[in-house]
Amino acid sequence: MGHMQQVLNLAVESNPSDHARASTIFLSKSQTDVRDKRKSNHINHVSPGLLSKKYSSCSTIFIDDSTVSQPNLKSTIKCVTLAIYYHIKNRDSDRSLDIFDEKKHPLSREHVPDDYSRTDPEHKLIYRFVRTLFSAAQLTAECAIVTLVYLERLLTYAEMDICPCNWKRIVLGAILLASKVWDDQAVWNVDYCQILKDITVEDMNEMERHFLELLQFNINVPASVYAKYYFDLRSLADDNNLSFPLEPLSNERAQKLEAISRLCEDKYKDLSRAAMRRSFSADNLVGIRRSNAVLS
Repeated sequence: MGHMQQVLNLAVESNPSDHARASTIFLSKSQTDVRDKRKSNHINHVSPGLLSKKYSSCSTIFIDDSTVSQPNLKSTIKCVTLAIYYHIKNRDSDRSLDIFDEKKHPLSREHVPDDYSRTDPEHKLIYRFVRTLFSAAQLTAECAIVTLVYLERLLTYAEMDICPCNWKRIVLGAILLASKVWDDQAVWNVDYCQILKDITVEDMNEMERHFLELLQFNINVPASVYAKYYFDLRSLADDNNLSFPLEPLSNERAQKLEAISRLCEDKYKDLSRAAMRRSFSADNLVGIRRSNAVLS
């Protein structure tokens, strides 16, 4: 095996959006704040309510009635947007690309403030933006999780940061792709133009093409990676005192999740070949997206 191939293999293994053993970026980004909160809780004494929590054992995995295959929509969006918030807040730098810059490609006719690139968005602002899109397009909770996978894959592959100047367009691009590939009902770019009234279809198409190219057309999300992101989002929820009633995950659901990976891999072989042809466009995704492997 050549040196370059070894480097590429190591890069893939360290990329959480591709490899189940690599730690998710958002969870590590959140740890600084979590440690500060724990110190504060320790000083002010631990709340008695925290002691009654159920924990998973080797024989039983406890999750709430928002199971891995049917996660609760509102809770999932809240966790996903919190992950995005920590990405922005604890970013290492401000590396970006023009296609995602909101000043150069505004999403509305409203004036973009001059200090737009210096003010971090609050969690509630990110939540409102994502919730509006998901409600209007009738997207599912698993689509939100895949959105986060694609977002972290973009940041890793393109070696860029999500920051105040680009977060809306990066999140929109990830949602566009996730909804076409993973959602049961196809959502076209023109549908999003009905939601975001001032954006053009041409702009949406261009942004989506850039997103796909930066992902190197790798839109596959193995079941093991999906499950890792799900459970890391649950850890993030726990760390931030978002509570959920817990029930064990059945073996049947765990096996069903594993089956999704095989279905996806078969479906996406055609997509990889199509991506090699210059005639490939983003809207081709709708025709070849997974239809019989919907999480349920």
